[in-house]
Order: sequence, then structure tokens, then C-alpha cells
Amino acid sequence: MFSVSLRPAAGLGPYPERAFTRPDRLDAAAARVAGAVLARWHARKARQARFLARVDHLGKALEDVSSAALEGVVVDLRAALRGRTGDDELLARAFAVVREASARKLGMRHYPTQLAGGWFIARGMLAEMPTGEGKTLTATLPACAAALAGMPVHVVTANDYLARRDAEIMAPLYRALGLGVGVAGEGDDGDARRRAYACPVTYCTAKQVAFDYLHDRVVRGGAGHRWQLQVDRLRDGAPVAGRLLLRGLGYAIVDEADSIFIDEARTPLILSRTHASEQERDAYTLSHELADGLRVGGDYRVDERASRVEFTDAGRERLAVLAASAGGVFAGARRREHLVHQALTARLLFHRDRDYIVRDGAVVIVDPNTGRPMPDRSWEQGLHQMVEVKEGCALTGSRETLARTTYQRFFRRYLALGGMTGTAREVARELRAVYGLHVMPVAPHRPSRRVALPTRVYAAREAKWAGIARQVRDLAGQGRPVLVGTRSVAESESLSAHLTAAGIEHQVLNARQDGEEAAVVARAGEPGRVTVATNMAGRGTDIALAPGVATRGGLHVIVAECNDAARIDRQLIGRAARQGDPGSHETVLSLDDALVERFGARPLRHLARTLSRADGRVPRWLGTRIAHRAQRAVERRHAAARRAVLRMDEHLADALAFAGRPE
Repeated sequence: MFSVSLRPAAGLGPYPERAFTRPDRLDAAAARVAGAVLARWHARKARQARFLARVDHLGKALEDVSSAALEGVVVDLRAALRGRTGDDELLARAFAVVREASARKLGMRHYPTQLAGGWFIARGMLAEMPTGEGKTLTATLPACAAALAGMPVHVVTANDYLARRDAEIMAPLYRALGLGVGVAGEGDDGDARRRAYACPVTYCTAKQVAFDYLHDRVVRGGAGHRWQLQVDRLRDGAPVAGRLLLRGLGYAIVDEADSIFIDEARTPLILSRTHASEQERDAYTLSHELADGLRVGGDYRVDERASRVEFTDAGRERLAVLAASAGGVFAGARRREHLVHQALTARLLFHRDRDYIVRDGAVVIVDPNTGRPMPDRSWEQGLHQMVEVKEGCALTGSRETLARTTYQRFFRRYLALGGMTGTAREVARELRAVYGLHVMPVAPHRPSRRVALPTRVYAAREAKWAGIARQVRDLAGQGRPVLVGTRSVAESESLSAHLTAAGIEHQVLNARQDGEEAAVVARAGEPGRVTVATNMAGRGTDIALAPGVATRGGLHVIVAECNDAARIDRQLIGRAARQGDPGSHETVLSLDDALVERFGARPLRHLARTLSRADGRVPRWLGTRIAHRAQRAVERRHAAARRAVLRMDEHLADALAFAGRPE
């Protein structure tokens, strides 16, 4: 709730954060009921209308105020916010001041829909705003109000580029209100990030702030009280506070919230340090050699649907024989089987240009949700090193865990939390259950003019690429820009090869060209421009239509493969027809697509191929049914994985608490 976030940080201790407690079932049920009642109360159009009208009324009184007088209004507002908890009148005053300052410094005045979105966020909810509705500007409303109240504010987004871009664009507004703004960027040193977090408003990625929090937990060693910090200073000579990065977890506004809270929540966040030794290198290399001696089907089974390799009893016996002369770590069955299992997993389930790329002789993980490279991430339990041996790359050392958390646990530690995204209704129930965030839809500022074309499904991937190439040629010939979205680097490059063979000029944007993202996206709305992109181009960056493009029909988006969640498809589709512009989209699939092939029902796929036409297309009703069922199966698996991560996190917390150790 915003009433919490408006309270000044004083009195909350040297490192304010919410204590993690797991309520009993009765408390949890009562909280859900109370939250649902409150959400419905805020969703009432009459209540929204009264709030927006009040902001307009207060704003009109500020339009003719001089800059000096407006500074005085800000001073008075700061005092009021520090002295009281939040109510609609106080919030309306804050929003009116922020909107007026934005109009003067940025030339952008918040739309009523942005005011509504900011109101929901300020009230501790998640605003679902259609793609292109200006969520970056919307976030300044609750961010400024909370920062003026004295709370540390973190505006959290999906990647470093967006964090730096948004902070730079919005900086004049914050400065006009006497608020400093910082960026805790990936790659910045500790001192630079510490200075950024010292600012009233800090833009950062979810990954960076979570790892910086883990760093602070290691430094603090669980010392959360002022007297403990003072004792530590006397003992060590150097104050712990001087080595901390954050000022605590006050108020977080999470952009692209579904991507962070849902898509990235399957992976625990582990702070570790590296240990390298020649013995480890030999063990990983020998593990691959032992894997060569095992037979698929007889010694082990591969379940690609579950992304799992399982030894058979015969395989365990054969492995013991093969490793009999190895000694060392291979003498014990458990350690031996774990190492060879990781080697098989690296070979059979982790694919180059899908799960990772090789850049400058190093294995770089590719985020499956955004298509962006993650050079500072690594797989645990020796899997990363197994992939490095597989690719012939230099071997990094194994990791020792210092601290760990999950996004589910980390974000619930903020004293106040709000968010925004373009796609949340599909996971509204999970967001409410895990994070206590109720999804509140916000109508678009202008009616949508997006046109949906019928889905096409082909029996084979080659026929699909040929069909897409024909469609792209026709649309580009009409002077319309086209954006084609793929799931992986390999798929984007496969399509690129077909477009090149067809003589179609285009630009590819994937994990290999991540540094060129802004420039490529900036030109994607030009007449006849063809852009092939992984999911990285689907979020956060705006494709502006060049002059004359709107009269030709606007941007056309082709979803070339079902993503792991329908939400991600909807994000990609949302690139077309923003802010009332014209645009269109279509989905073009094949029965050979990775997701359909792994999770689609085999009898239905066989039937679809039997019924395919001469041009390779299968009946739309059957093809879409197969694809949608496969996508729902993946969504269920990912939801189960998130629940498993949350259960494990809670189990570890209980175990560490019992042992008297900090989490």
C-alpha cells in the first residue's frame, strides 16, 4: 500500500526492509479477501474519475505559477508527505505537481490513463497498461511522490539499457523536484553503484539490485539492528554501513513486471565466488569421455519434454566399470554419476544459439525470455563448465555459494511494492498469491486500430520460412515496415538465410547484436524496413513510425514461432499499432517448431501432416489447436517450476533459521 511507502525512512532502522514471515492459512486467506475488496474499491470507475478530476483541478492552479513559486509548492508538498500517511488528496497534490513539472521540463504532460496507472502503482497494485502507453512516464508519478516522502525508491526494469535510457530521459523532471536520480548499472563498480543507491530515485535491473542486496547480506552477516552495526564497527574498525551498497528496501516500482516476477522467477539468484583448479578441469574432461562410452536407450534415457537425463540400472553399472581406473572423485558412485549426468545434460539438452552463444571464446548464457546475452551468469553444479568443455572454451572455476535468494522472496522484502506491464492478466492469480499484487487493467489512451490476420500453420519449417518470405516481400513492397519475431538466435539466423536467398534486405537483432539494439529498433518503423528479432526487441523500446508509414497501414508484426507463454507473444504483437497508430499482426507456425515438436500431441501432428495441402499448409483449426495445447503445457511446467523454487526457498529459510544462520 502507498500509505506504507509514504512514511519517512527515519525510525525504520539503518537498513529498512520487511521481515519475511510466512503467514498461516487463516492470515493468508484474510489478506487475500481484504486485498480483493480493496482492489475492487479502487477499480470503481467513479472513484477513479473523482481522483483524476481532483488532479486536474489542482493542476490548473499550477499552470500559471512561476518556476520559483513551483519550487515553493514542492517544498510544502515534501513537508506534507513526510508528516502524513497517504490519502487520495495528498496523492492528487503530488501527481498534479509532478505532471506540471513534467510538462515544463520534458514537454510531456501525463495522460489521464497514465495518472490512473500511477494511482494503481502508488496503491501497491500492478497496472496492466497496453504496450506503448508510456509506462516510463507513468512510473515518475509514484516514484516522485515516494521519494519526496523520504523513501528510497528503486525503479526496476528488465535490462541495463532500459534502466540507463529511462533515467537519462526522466532526469530533468526529478531535478526540477529537487530529487537526484542514479543508475546502478551492470558493470559499474561498487562505489558507483553505492552512489547511485544513495540517490532518492535509483534506476536498476532486477538482477543487479537483487545481487547487491545479497552482497549486503553477506557484509552484514545478518546484522539488522543499529546496535549490532555499532558493535561491528568497534570490533572491525571499519563500519559495516560504509561497505553496504543499498540504503535498504523501501519502495520498488517494477517495470515489465510479468517478465521479472514470472518468467525469471524459475531461477534462484546465487551470489558465489570462483575456485579454479587443474583437478576440476581434468574431472570435467573425463566426464565427457565417460559419457562417450554410454549408449542412449540402454544406459540412459533422454526426456526432452522434462529437460531431463536419467540413468538406467544398466547404465550405472556400466559407468562404474568405465570409471574403475579413474579413482579420485570418480570412486564414489554419487559424485561419479552426478558429473557424467551433467556432461550428458550439457551435450543433449543445452544447445548452442538457443540456450547460449559462444562469444570471444567464452560461453554466454542467452536469456530464454528476452533473447539477451547474460555474460555475468553461469549455470551451477558444474553444468556451465561441462558446456565449456563441450564447446572447447576456456574453463571457468567452480562456484562456492555465499548467499542465495529468489525474486519471489526478494521483492516481498520491500516495504512497499508496485508494478506495471503490458501483459499480466494471464498470470494475475499467481502475482496476487506470491507478491500480493492485484492486477488492475488501464484502458488505452486512444482506441486500438490493430488488425489481426488469420494464423497460418505449415507442416514443415522450410515451408513456413518460404511463406514468411513471400509475405515480407509483399508488405515491404507496399512500403510497410515488418518485424518478425523468433524464439532463438538459431531461428532468427535461419530465417535471415531464407530472406537473403530471396533477395530481401533486412536487419537481424539477436544476442549477437545486442549492442546495436537501440539503433536497429529506432529504424524498424521506416518504409519497407524488415527486421528479424528475438524476443529482445519485444519489450521496452518503442518503434516509431516514419512519416508516411501510417497511411500505408503501419507496422506489421509476424510471430514466427510460439513462445513459452502467450504473454510473450502478446508483447511482440503489441509492437504494432501503438497509441492509436494503424498496424497489423499475424502468427505463422510450423509443426517442426521446437515448442510444438516437444510438447505437441504426436497423433494430432501426424493427422495435421496427413491433411496438409500442396503448399504445405495444414488446416488452421487443427494447427492452432496443436500449437496452443503445446504452449499451455509449457506454461504449466514453468508454473510448477516456479512453485518448486518457492518451496525450496522456504525450506532453506526454515533450515537456516533452525541452524541460527542468516539466509
